[in-house]
Amino acid sequence: MSNGIKILWADDEIDLLKPQLFFLEKKGYTVTTVTNGHDALDVLDEQNDIDVVFLDESMPGLTGLETLTRIKQKNTMMPIVMITKNEAENLMEEAIGSEIDDYLIKPVNPNQILLTLKKLIDNKRLVSEKTASDYQQEFRKILMDINSGLSFEEWATIYKRIINWELKLDQSDAPAMMDILSMQKQEANNEFGKFIEKNYEGWMRDGDGPLMSHQLMKEKVFPTLNKDQPSIFLLLDNLRFDQWKIIEPIFSEFFRIESEESFYSILPTSTQYARNAIFSGLLPSDIYKHHKDWWIFDHEKEGKNNHEADLFNKQVKRLLKNPLKTEYIKVTNAHKAKQFSDNIHNYLNNDLTIVVYNFIDMMSHARTEMEVLKELAGDEKAYRSLTRSWFLNSPLWTSLQKIADKGIQLYVTTDHGTIRVNSPVRVVGDKETTTNLRYKMGRNLKYDRKDVLAIKDPESVGLPKANISSSYIFAKSDMFFLYPNNYNHYNNFYKNTFQHGGISLEEMICPFVRMSSK
Repeated sequence: MSNGIKILWADDEIDLLKPQLFFLEKKGYTVTTVTNGHDALDVLDEQNDIDVVFLDESMPGLTGLETLTRIKQKNTMMPIVMITKNEAENLMEEAIGSEIDDYLIKPVNPNQILLTLKKLIDNKRLVSEKTASDYQQEFRKILMDINSGLSFEEWATIYKRIINWELKLDQSDAPAMMDILSMQKQEANNEFGKFIEKNYEGWMRDGDGPLMSHQLMKEKVFPTLNKDQPSIFLLLDNLRFDQWKIIEPIFSEFFRIESEESFYSILPTSTQYARNAIFSGLLPSDIYKHHKDWWIFDHEKEGKNNHEADLFNKQVKRLLKNPLKTEYIKVTNAHKAKQFSDNIHNYLNNDLTIVVYNFIDMMSHARTEMEVLKELAGDEKAYRSLTRSWFLNSPLWTSLQKIADKGIQLYVTTDHGTIRVNSPVRVVGDKETTTNLRYKMGRNLKYDRKDVLAIKDPESVGLPKANISSSYIFAKSDMFFLYPNNYNHYNNFYKNTFQHGGISLEEMICPFVRMSSK
């Protein structure tokens, strides 16, 4: 019975390999043979079901290494086994540097071929099966933990465990397990919503909750600054914990991770509130109280984050005895990204450089508006993959590599995350009610009580009021608010888009990572 694995074998002395080819065919493998690199590339263009390529290193014309390079340009994931007459160290270093998956030395032993195939092909299947099996065992434990009255620290741990399984299952072909995990995350978010509803006002009143947005600088950044070491505080807006974990290995090549922690974003989990709280060190109601001219309410037309640098400078003066040389940079387009990259070495003259990088937010908004991006980032796995591809090829990463060896300290964090919304709920409000899909501020709001966290007294949770009767409501889990007029149109437009402002693990539990140059 065939195992379905298809091999392409390129060797100018293919006739001498008849015993090995016969052995493989008896074992159920299908082997296509060619005698040169050009033909190998043609076969790969014509057949998209080749599972592994065996390449002779010393073919005339296009050599094995040249063929390898061209294959990898077309398909970086294609497993390639290099076959060589001698184990010349420089050749193997070059081949391994070019990402071969294994190599064999002539004369090729049939059992060695079999071991290589098992390692490359079956190993993926075995890892996939083991991951799915391990998650099945973990599923019940996570389920019990979700329903066991967790603390805010334990909720952060549960969320990280769920992300860990998401990333593991991304690597395995186990769609059924992924569906189960997705349902489990939904259940976790339902319980987390109840937890926030029960505890949030108490945290804000008594100050006995988790580390939150407005405490981040005071508690985590200022105490770790070093006058002899330039620091960069990089805020990637909308960066969820799973997106951080997917780009963490890229950072790890150049930076040593000193600590990875989490904090809770304040509500609403939106830029105007959460990011201003980080840079001011104040709750929004206190920003409004002390800096009325700098606070813009949701229904007002002006930009909501025009005074982050001013707020940060006030916080530095308020909390630090010794003056710091600081600079605030906001990157919102390609021109500013180039400016940032060109000036990166100059920022090392500062004690602390704040960099707000606005790509992930734009990506989530663009995904809502553009069908092509909806397809490219159709689900959580694809959204993570798109984040990784962007970061790896971004001017930001190029810039950070330029200064990675300069003895810097690097903080990476966010203002809040996002959640993919799927459950519309109806809300009625007046013309000054905010348009955000995950929270509303307004007067005389009408809604179903079970769908929302309602805050009748905004100042009790550190939020300003546009007028005396203003209240706030927050969507829980994967819900999003729609007005009754034109309901179906907006439901079709916004369903399955990434939004923020409400209550979910993804929006509220944020990464805070401190790194140093290796």
